[in-house]
Amino acid sequence: MAALQFQLQQTDLSSNARAGKIITDHGTIPTPVFMPVGTAGSVKAVTQQQLKKDVKATIILGNTYHLFLRPGLEVLEAAGGLHKFMAWDNPILSDSGGYQVFSLSSNRKLTEEGAVFQNHIDGSKHLFSPEEVI
Repeated sequence: MAALQFQLQQTDLSSNARAGKIITDHGTIPTPVFMPVGTAGSVKAVTQQQLKKDVKATIILGNTYHLFLRPGLEVLEAAGGLHKFMAWDNPILSDSGGYQVFSLSSNRKLTEEGAVFQNHIDGSKHLFSPEEVI
């Protein structure tokens, strides 16, 4: 993946709000931007065609923790990666799973290596290290 580029296009002098664009290998994202949420690899209640033509989505937000649990790394790798699994050729932003360190505190333990989560689906335990989630 090439380096991301951000191009500032306009700044409001009274509020310091700014508009720009982020340029990625998968497309250009105007900012600010509405980002539909596809937590586990799909945006609910709409088709990809509707996302592109009606919603005019330029990016989708995913969640590393939930993608890891379902559909899982093996499924994503077999599909050829997240873009192919989702049939989405535009940019995807996936968080690191850091929010789950706080929101799922009853199902996790922090260690020197990272956060160990207990899967709420089957009870299995998984280590999320900084190196693995970036």
